[in-house]
Amino acid sequence: MITGCLKGIGYESLQLFARNGADILACCQQEDAAFEENRQKLALETGVSITPYYFDLSNPEEISAAMKKIAADKRRVDVLLNVAGMTQDSLFPMTAMASMKRVFEINFFAQMQISQFASKLMARQKSGSIIFVSSITALDGNPGQTSYSSSKAALLGATKTLATELAEHNIRVNAIAPGVIKTDMTAALPAQAYERLCARIPMKRAGLPSEVAGVMLFLASDLSSYVTGQVLRIDGGIG
Repeated sequence: MITGCLKGIGYESLQLFARNGADILACCQQEDAAFEENRQKLALETGVSITPYYFDLSNPEEISAAMKKIAADKRRVDVLLNVAGMTQDSLFPMTAMASMKRVFEINFFAQMQISQFASKLMARQKSGSIIFVSSITALDGNPGQTSYSSSKAALLGATKTLATELAEHNIRVNAIAPGVIKTDMTAALPAQAYERLCARIPMKRAGLPSEVAGVMLFLASDLSSYVTGQVLRIDGGIG
């Protein structure tokens, strides 16, 4: 199960996992004609099933309905990639509490609701891997991103706790902390700001969504069978 499949890291993960033989429950915010066309082509090319489920992450009722549909479809969930998220940038004194609550609703509470559902299925089968997409801002902070960095930091606390709770069911829980990655989010930055960010990176470039997806494939696979409760930075050497 992958959330945020329409673009960026979520879409790259969908492609990589499909090409490695995984059947995918593709969770998306809304229907999209281009995504639907690409989904069908990828399924035909790889021979796996890619089933879309559409729901709004800010709406707990829609999330619940989608999870019930997955259960009714009797779909097995071996891996959950919690990729979907949002940002809202503003200096702290100018940040409205309603805005902060919306960021937490999508970046944290929605992830918890989905993970709770998936972990129950995984517990029955006595195996599973849950991966949260956090951020280096959760570890390092970043001016103007109190809402975003705090919501992503909450995921790290959940990762540590869930890893200890779910280990007895052979469910591993890890998080990744990407740095500057070439996505729509970074594309919206002014050129000078983007260049300043890249200048801080020892590798002198932004990461690619495919490079983030590769780390998640490792955490999802048996190659990481003794890895749980960890946070892996994917930042080109900043940390």
